[in-house]
Amino acid sequence: MIHPSAIIDPAAELGREVTVGPGAIIEAGCVIGDGCEIRAHAVITGRTIMGPLNQIGYGAIIGAEPQDYAFKGSSRVEIGARNRIREYVTIHRATKEGGATRLGDDNFLMGGVHLGHDVEIGDHSVLANNTLLSGYVKVGDRVFLGGATLLHQFVRIGSFAITRGGTRLGKDVPPYFMAVATNQVSGINRLGLRRAGFSHETRKTIRAAYDLIYRSQLNVGQAVEELRAKFPQPEIALLLDFIASSKRGICRDRLQAAGEDEEE
Repeated sequence: MIHPSAIIDPAAELGREVTVGPGAIIEAGCVIGDGCEIRAHAVITGRTIMGPLNQIGYGAIIGAEPQDYAFKGSSRVEIGARNRIREYVTIHRATKEGGATRLGDDNFLMGGVHLGHDVEIGDHSVLANNTLLSGYVKVGDRVFLGGATLLHQFVRIGSFAITRGGTRLGKDVPPYFMAVATNQVSGINRLGLRRAGFSHETRKTIRAAYDLIYRSQLNVGQAVEELRAKFPQPEIALLLDFIASSKRGICRDRLQAAGEDEEE
């Protein structure tokens, strides 16, 4: 199961039935779970710890030191189970001593994806080719990031959100919403919500929440208060808690942004 040209440090820990391809490198302190597949020329370093049944693609580099002048000490990458990490993906470990860059379970990172230091990703998310996440970005569960999406440091993407290819984000994207262009949203992630099992009534409620936030005469704070009083559903509570905790602010509505640009 281990190619003779692979280089595995004796201080690395490999589980049962691990496959390691030609020229792959696994360095000291790394832990590889049962049934993982490390394809040719991948590099696993920096105290990377991964659970079972992960696939690491050709030429991927997992656990390299962060691209951060503040990096001084020991940190790690933590990867859950059943992730597909395709060719030439790079995942950097955390900046601070004892910190971790974290990837949950059942995610799909396509070719050329980059996760910067201290990134945290939940479960069942898809990051399409050449998507780039800066340091401290947080992505929820069941998110889809279209190809070449660019995320500024500290940006958050709420669960069940989606971005179109080429989207550029320096603001937070609330759960369920679709992000487009630069720091804009354009409705809700209808297809993703339907596939995730959200009922028709729940999807209508989420759309009503979107309209109240962006298409009413209320400001965001006023809209949040009215939504808390009007919709007690847990799906709306998740949305409102996300907005209330945003430090960078949330994206603008695309039509609203276009109107403001015309006025300028």
